[in-house]
Amino acid sequence: MSAPVFRAAVITVSDRVNARVYADKSGPLVVAGLTGFGFAIAGTAAVPDEAELISAALIEWSTQADLIVTTGGTGCAPRDVTPEATMRVIERPVPGIVEKMRIAGSEFEPRSWLSRGVAGLRGACLIVNFPGSPKGVSESLEAVGNLLVHAVGLAMGTNGH
Repeated sequence: MSAPVFRAAVITVSDRVNARVYADKSGPLVVAGLTGFGFAIAGTAAVPDEAELISAALIEWSTQADLIVTTGGTGCAPRDVTPEATMRVIERPVPGIVEKMRIAGSEFEPRSWLSRGVAGLRGACLIVNFPGSPKGVSESLEAVGNLLVHAVGLAMGTNGH
């Protein structure tokens, strides 16, 4: 029996990407990385750095995907509100995922400790905030990619305890 295929959605949080001022570089890296870990991509979206819009996108995609990865909006700048928007919609936090990302990132970039990303479950959908930089995305995928597969399986009830 083959392993189940989990569905993932990728949301890029960026005023400039949403306005098409800049090309999205991080979202496609998340898509490629998750595909490499066996996820089917349910869809992608770009939203501005507005908490209400981020929360709405998370709620919408949580009914269509088993995993949502956001990229962007996790820093200390005034418009970095992805963690707050995520905390509004998650029901159960899973802090170890982003802790592992910060620890792994700090080996290459001391500023990774400033990432305020969060992770948690909304129903059976796992939501994880990745940093916005392509380098941060790559390091985060390397650090937690396999863990995401296992966590989603547990949330979906397909992995034994």
